[in-house]
Amino acid sequence: MNEAGKGVAAMVTACMIWGLSPLYYKLLAHVPPLELLAHRTFWSLIFFGTVLALQARLGEVRRLLLSSPRQVAAVGFAAGMISTNWFFFIYSVQIGRVVESSLGYYIFPLVSVMLGVLVYREGMDAAKAVAVGLAATAVIVLTLGLGVAPWVSLVLAFSFGFYGMVKKYVAAGAVVSVTAEVVLLVPLALFWLWGVHSQGWTGLTGTNLATFGRSLSDSALLMLSGPLTATPLILFSYASRRVTMATVGLVQYLNPTLQFAVAVAIFAEPFTRWHAIAFPLIWVALAIYTLRTWRQERSARRAATSSSTVATVVK
Repeated sequence: MNEAGKGVAAMVTACMIWGLSPLYYKLLAHVPPLELLAHRTFWSLIFFGTVLALQARLGEVRRLLLSSPRQVAAVGFAAGMISTNWFFFIYSVQIGRVVESSLGYYIFPLVSVMLGVLVYREGMDAAKAVAVGLAATAVIVLTLGLGVAPWVSLVLAFSFGFYGMVKKYVAAGAVVSVTAEVVLLVPLALFWLWGVHSQGWTGLTGTNLATFGRSLSDSALLMLSGPLTATPLILFSYASRRVTMATVGLVQYLNPTLQFAVAVAIFAEPFTRWHAIAFPLIWVALAIYTLRTWRQERSARRAATSSSTVATVVK
C-alpha cells in the first residue's frame, strides 16, 4: 500500500471510531456527564503523554505552554472549545439526541466556511454560499417543525468550528497541541473528580455515583475513554499529512453518517418528517460544498504543476 492508501485507511479508521463511539458512551449513560467528561480528559492526557514520551516529544508540549502569551491563549481557547464539544456529545448520547449530534457534525464544515468569511475575511463563491444557505434552511425547518432549535447540533457544530478556527494560530502539530489542551483541562477534571468522590457533588443530573472503583467493568470503560479519544486524533493527524484535503473532507462525512445510522437503527431515536426534510437539504449542501472544494484543489494542483514545469524549462 502506498502512502496515500495508508492515509485513506487511517482516515477511514478514525472516522469509524468517531462514528461508532455513541455505542461506547451509551454503555456509560448512567455516569453523570461531567464525571464522564472529567475521566475522558484525565485518561486522554495519560494516553497522549505516554505516546509522546515514547517518541521523546514531551518537551514540545512544555515549549508550547511556555511560549508566547498569544500561543497559550490560543491553546486555552481551543481547550475550552474541545471540552465543550466533548461534553455536549456525551450529553447528547445520554438524553437520546444522537440524531441531532450527527446533524451537528454534518453542518460543521459549512459553519467553518461561515466563520472563515466572518473572521478571516475569506471569500465565499456562489457554490459555497448556496451550501451555507441550504444548511441554514435545514436548521430553520427543524426549528419551525419541532418547535425548538436543534441546539445540540448548533453547539457541536460551532464549538468544533471555533476549535478548528483557533487551531490555525497554534504553532504545533495535532498531537502536541491536543496534549497541551488537556494539560490545561486536567486540573479542572481532577478538581471535579475530587468533589465527586470526596464531597458528594452531583452536577447537572443531581446524581452522585463516584463511579470509578465501584465496579471493574465501569472502571475499565472509563479508562478506555483515553485511547478512544486519542487514537482517532492520531490517525487523523497521520492521514492529513498523506492525503489531499478534499479526500479528508469527503471521508470525514463517514463519522456523522455512522452516528446517524446508530441513532436510528440501534438506539431507535425518532426520525420525524421534519428530519426527513432537513437531512436531505444538508446532504445536498455537503455535495455542493465538497464538489466545489475538490475542483478548487484540483485547479490549485494543476497551477502548481504548471508553475513547476515552467520553472524547469526556464532553468
